[in-house]
Amino acid sequence: MQPLWLCWALWVLPLASPGAALTGEQLLGSLLQQLQLREVPTLDRAYMEELVIPTHVRAQYVALLRRSHGDRSRGKRFSQSFREVAGRFLASEASTHLLVFGMEQRLPPNSELVQAVLRLFQEPVPKAALHRHGRLSPRSAQARVTVEWLRVRDDGSNRTSLIDSRLVSVHESGWKAFDVTEAVNFWQQLSRPRQPLLLQVSVQREHLGPLASGAHKLVRFASQGAPAGLGEPQLELHTLDLGDYGAQGDCDPEGPVTEGTRCCRQEMYTDLQGMKWAENWVLEPPGFLAYECVGTCQQPPEALAFKWPFLGPRQCIASETASLPMIVGIKEGGRIRPQVVSLPNMRVQKCSCASDGALVPRRLQP
Repeated sequence: MQPLWLCWALWVLPLASPGAALTGEQLLGSLLQQLQLREVPTLDRAYMEELVIPTHVRAQYVALLRRSHGDRSRGKRFSQSFREVAGRFLASEASTHLLVFGMEQRLPPNSELVQAVLRLFQEPVPKAALHRHGRLSPRSAQARVTVEWLRVRDDGSNRTSLIDSRLVSVHESGWKAFDVTEAVNFWQQLSRPRQPLLLQVSVQREHLGPLASGAHKLVRFASQGAPAGLGEPQLELHTLDLGDYGAQGDCDPEGPVTEGTRCCRQEMYTDLQGMKWAENWVLEPPGFLAYECVGTCQQPPEALAFKWPFLGPRQCIASETASLPMIVGIKEGGRIRPQVVSLPNMRVQKCSCASDGALVPRRLQP
């Protein structure tokens, strides 16, 4: 039979990450380590603002975002607090549109946003228009639809952040869904009260070159004013009522954290735009919800502590974390190219109580 201390040592092996607030220095250190750099590269601000992110880089970044959202909502039930918000298109260019959603009182208090879905109705292309483009191969008949969150800064300037992107065929019609959870999170953290949610939708050709077709111009989405309201842009908001689903481990957003607060996960937004080292280097995202573990844990009785003196006090720590995808500028020779990087353990998914990093079950047998 193994001695008791060895059994506990085997249990401690998968150490959980600390739940303290993530600092800018820790984030920078992780990014430099991931890219195998010693210092932040010096990049020209004007050049970075004009830098175009290639389609394959955008697709890689979006795929990592979707995976992150899937991990975050896995195992959670959607509450009955499901809301649809009608939007309106403000056309700015032939292939780019601004979608406006009034968000005032759309998210109920004491709730957690689990998922936000943008639904756009793709209108059927008239046969005459398809005929004018000749015979289209399945590849040339595709267009890329990209959704970006548009933030209007206090100085009047704009900043867009990539949210989702997908391919559509000109031969299809009907509802198309886009995951815009990250956009609503950005809006909650950075926008002024009563400011609408602005989403920029662009339709572009997927393939470039002399043989590329202009079929992407045939993709049209229904706008406000569709017959009987059918086909209007819709924003679906799925939320959890924290009063009913407190077991999810999130703190009450309306209540302060005190000495009597039980271990829980608290929202903490990390604003990358406010960090000097990131402003001319990090292209996406402008910030993210990192969360942190706060509150206290119930301590074992004195008799148990005397029996196992090697165990320290139980603390509220992060027991599950997720990665953070980013797009940064990489200097190669005299050129700069965008690159996707995934930083591990940047988002706290779950908080638990542990003694020196070892998870302690609710009931201990003597």
